[in-house]
Amino acid sequence: MIRYLDSAEGIHASDLQGFFVDWPSAPSPDRHLELLRNSDEVMLAVDDETGTVVGFVTAITDGVLAAYVPLLEVLPEHHGRGIGRELMTRILARLGDYYMVDLVCEPDLQPFYERLGMRPAFGMITRNYGAQGGREPEVGT
Repeated sequence: MIRYLDSAEGIHASDLQGFFVDWPSAPSPDRHLELLRNSDEVMLAVDDETGTVVGFVTAITDGVLAAYVPLLEVLPEHHGRGIGRELMTRILARLGDYYMVDLVCEPDLQPFYERLGMRPAFGMITRNYGAQGGREPEVGT
């Protein structure tokens, strides 16, 4: 059975194995935990049998008008079970009173998000692949 949580409280880095498939320089489980804890909104899918996280979605906001969903991931062995859809449904409900909720995805993923009420848009991005594993902490912090 999958349980959904809206907090990373009680989650440990050891619960976050196997994410960021095909990323050349993926965040470590410790950095993954840090990004979950630092997100304004988070939803986690946890396997009750193992206690491990099998999916997550994060959002960052300005607290007034805008929210951005940077990450949605479900472990490959759990694909096709509706976990990603449930995570997105829950995060979109949490963000429902914002004027705009944006995310960037590859064109082949757009139909998934359209089924959740989102629509395609054009945008611009920049990527610093050297920082893909996570931004280095400032010295002295």
